[in-house]
Amino acid sequence: MKAGVLALQGDFREHAAAFRDLGVPVLEVRTPEDLADVDCLAIPGGESTTMAKLAGSAELVDPIRDRVASGMPVLGTCAGMIVLATSVDGDPGLLGAIDIAVRRNAYGRQTESFEADVDVRGTGNVRAVFIRAPMVESVGEGVAVLGEHEGRPVVLERDNVLVASFHPELVGETALHERLLEGI
Repeated sequence: MKAGVLALQGDFREHAAAFRDLGVPVLEVRTPEDLADVDCLAIPGGESTTMAKLAGSAELVDPIRDRVASGMPVLGTCAGMIVLATSVDGDPGLLGAIDIAVRRNAYGRQTESFEADVDVRGTGNVRAVFIRAPMVESVGEGVAVLGEHEGRPVVLERDNVLVASFHPELVGETALHERLLEGI
């Protein structure tokens, strides 16, 4: 088993460290050939617009869509949630892998960042770092809300796609990575 981390932009090193802490070999995915060599993929937090542009120029958008559609487990945190969503700020999402509508930076500016504990159904307590985090505005049919913060969905799952509004990897939290690996 080999985990992949989309390594175009953002906090991909922290996701790679989370997988390594779990004893799983990691490949930083930058090309379609890299993607073909992994069993799951984490899409990190960062700048979703920049990430989308870089994924397009690296010709990774369609290969990621195809792998996710064929059942490869994928985890998206913060910006990763944004690129996996079907709707972002009223426009179509990049990958459209999970039927949710999100609003960018809805939890506030960088100076309003915060940490919280989130109880994730089937996983337990997860330490969450919210930095300019996306807010889920609607949830489509078949999407399970696994965790909430102040009554709003922040961890969601549908089939092989797991997303979180926050960054668990920034505090060494590996519970969502473990959940992803269980899907392989």
